[in-house]
Amino acid sequence: MQALTIGIAGGSGSGKTTISHRLSEGVGAHRISFLEMDAYYRDLSHLPVEERAKQNFDHPSAYDLDLFVEHLSRLRAGESVERPVYDFTIHSRSGKTVRVEAHPVVIVEGILLYENPRVRELIDIKAFVDTPADYRFIRRLLRDISERGRTTESVVDQYNRTVRPMHMAFVEPTREYADIIIPWQGYNDVAVEMLIARTEAVLSDRIARNDIVLPKGSSDIRMKARMGLLD
Repeated sequence: MQALTIGIAGGSGSGKTTISHRLSEGVGAHRISFLEMDAYYRDLSHLPVEERAKQNFDHPSAYDLDLFVEHLSRLRAGESVERPVYDFTIHSRSGKTVRVEAHPVVIVEGILLYENPRVRELIDIKAFVDTPADYRFIRRLLRDISERGRTTESVVDQYNRTVRPMHMAFVEPTREYADIIIPWQGYNDVAVEMLIARTEAVLSDRIARNDIVLPKGSSDIRMKARMGLLD
């Protein structure tokens, strides 16, 4: 009995979070666990802040892949996890965690989600958000300035130094692993509706076979009803 895992990948600023949230709204947030790969950057608290800023955050080695795989595996098996909280303003983990409860569907999001086979094999439905580079850069620029305290110069420098070359080397090639390519057209209602329909179909099939994941120790019919798994 495992949760249905849906991957939302694509370049930085491609609109992955928007697609993920719309999928969550369509399926029902009470049935979904949400896991962001960006929360699993390696802890750099042992380095001076100036040195942290120089790291290549767009390379696969920037992630604590072992912890990410462990948490994703546990969510799929119906176990809740304590997700680390990453502070992008200081390029390090904050020391805090957020509890992610286990649910029948896991939405997992990240730029390098399909780069590693260990992660790929844990994802049932793989989507890739295909957004033009100029849109991605503008979205990233606005986000980093407004949410992460960055300057325009630092965002442009990082984009030229690591974001663009790493995208070409590691992100773009993973399109071939996607089950569905989502061309960015605002919210792309058709693609989101297809994902919602596929998710509902798989859940219905698993319910019929009594093969649905529930939080450990909560597998009775009342818990199924509370989570919206019964008609």
